[in-house]
Amino acid sequence: MKPRPGEAPGPGERNREKKVRVIACGMIAREVLAVNAQLGHDHVDLKCIDANYHHHPERIAPAVERAILRARQEGYRHIFIGYADCGTGGALDRVCADHGVERIEGPHCFSFYIGNADFEAEADGMMTTFFITDFLARHFEAFLIRPLGLDRFPELRSTYFGHYERALYLAQTDDPELERKARDAASRLGLPYERRVTGYGDLSAALADL
Repeated sequence: MKPRPGEAPGPGERNREKKVRVIACGMIAREVLAVNAQLGHDHVDLKCIDANYHHHPERIAPAVERAILRARQEGYRHIFIGYADCGTGGALDRVCADHGVERIEGPHCFSFYIGNADFEAEADGMMTTFFITDFLARHFEAFLIRPLGLDRFPELRSTYFGHYERALYLAQTDDPELERKARDAASRLGLPYERRVTGYGDLSAALADL
């Protein structure tokens, strides 16, 4: 709660004024925490939005706007948006502009993990690529298979994924168990498997600037 006019802010309010509220997609929560730990940041306060909104990208910008307003009410002066455009068609950028905040550059997390400049340079080869991240490898069944109904109607696989030519695992970490899960995911989709170790890509630089 903000102090009343003429009333000095309490310790909690002063603390929030110094911190940065990062409003991030739940798909990159673990990665945001890992990067901040690497950077030694102790001034970042992470707030996540449901990762399942990626199945309904029209919900992302309104959810982010609600989170910005809530953060302002809680006393945060500094806010950063842990989303790329993520299928919002510019709606997220309009929210950011309206509230004077910035977001991670790029069209989606696959781009900023690879590095936006490198992704743009390889754009033609990415059109028929299905991307797997550490998050998707970890939550493949719950996040992709069940929401798409492939557990009940496996024949839909060709409808959803027939135009893809490969599955590319963008590995944020060197984890043999996650690689096994990524391989299994590619096999389940009937796609040739490739792996590229990206680390955290441009996410590291974006969080370093906070």
